[in-house]
Amino acid sequence: MTASLSGMTLPSWASHLEHRLAPPPLLLVQAYINTLALDDEARAWLADAGLRDPGQPELAADLELARAFRESLRAMIGRNTGGPSLTEAGLRPLEQVTSEAAPRLEVTADCQVELECSEDGRRLADGLAGLLLTIRDAQADGSWDRMKLCGNPDCLWAFYDRSHSRQGAWCDMASCGNKLKNRSLRARRAQAG
Repeated sequence: MTASLSGMTLPSWASHLEHRLAPPPLLLVQAYINTLALDDEARAWLADAGLRDPGQPELAADLELARAFRESLRAMIGRNTGGPSLTEAGLRPLEQVTSEAAPRLEVTADCQVELECSEDGRRLADGLAGLLLTIRDAQADGSWDRMKLCGNPDCLWAFYDRSHSRQGAWCDMASCGNKLKNRSLRARRAQAG
């Protein structure tokens, strides 16, 4: 684990993130959205992130829901950068999670309110519902608007815009920002020439 957030070592489920990290608990939403292939080690990643008990059956059906849900969350973040509203198809995975989830709240001795796992293990819908609750809290405190998608159409990585102006457009200026600026410069020169 080489990346860190203000000196904090990142959890293993976020080790694939390098730039413009969201603060916890939005970091889990960002890490989930930025998973590229939930096929290869999906069972382990979802369990490590606390979204699914690895002993739960029906991984194939869960993976289908996980992918569709991830793309719906990506579209929600896209709204923060001027994207369109969610379509009926985009809302469907979110509605499926809210209808299948059976979250129970627990208050711990140190006064933390948490989602409680069922005794037979955490189902994926329950874990994904926890992400929706994190988003709801971030919308309430204003931090959700800082979650954005990279302006590079070849990237679309989710990043957390920490800029004062809230006008960040790329996940990483050195890679995506420079690529797009150079592409635009070449296009302008081609038109002028």
